[in-house]
Amino acid sequence: MGVDLSFLVRSLAEQATPEPGTDLLRLPTERELVASLDISRGTLREQLSMLEMLGFLTRTQGRGSYLGVPDSSFIQLYFDLSSELGQLGGGQFRSAREMLEISMTEAAARLATADDVDVLRGLVDEMVRASAAGEDERALEADLDFHRHLCTVVNNPIFTLLHDGLSHVLRDEVVDRRRIAVEREPLRPGENRVIDTVHYGIVDAVENRDGEGARSAMRHHFEVWSSLTGEA
Repeated sequence: MGVDLSFLVRSLAEQATPEPGTDLLRLPTERELVASLDISRGTLREQLSMLEMLGFLTRTQGRGSYLGVPDSSFIQLYFDLSSELGQLGGGQFRSAREMLEISMTEAAARLATADDVDVLRGLVDEMVRASAAGEDERALEADLDFHRHLCTVVNNPIFTLLHDGLSHVLRDEVVDRRRIAVEREPLRPGENRVIDTVHYGIVDAVENRDGEGARSAMRHHFEVWSSLTGEA
């Protein structure tokens, strides 16, 4: 019979010792774990392999096994598998991203420093310059970096985990949506694309520490994108 993973992690954490200079917990030997958990060696190895696959466990040859919190690849895998199995769809991912980013931007308006505002404004400037030069890939990366930096400003590991997971599963769609928006908004000399300049309103609200204004600006950002790509 298998062991409940949450119970196993809790039991392992209670027996593990902190590894100096890291956030990892070093586990006792396999023999000690079999005795303390009162399970078979085969069951233990099976469950440890599962934890390793999920990113909660790392093994180092000659040094032992370590328990730790997985990086964003954990939730990226979950979203990928859920999408492939048809349990979650694009509309749900998009809706979750919009709700997350609207709330995140409101928080950023309270927490951003002057340096953060400079970084955000610089990234919008980079979008505008890249689009004007016809470098759509560079504009896309500046756009992604802009939203990633908002997440960095908030500095909440839960937001970061969700943001990284949603950005991963939606990346191909974001690339396609920008391509469609670029095709539908050809640049004339001296003009800038609204899909880029709409970000300035977000920066202004964050700089003014206007939480409600930041929410409205981010909501408007998504509305602009939807209008250009033909999505409801």
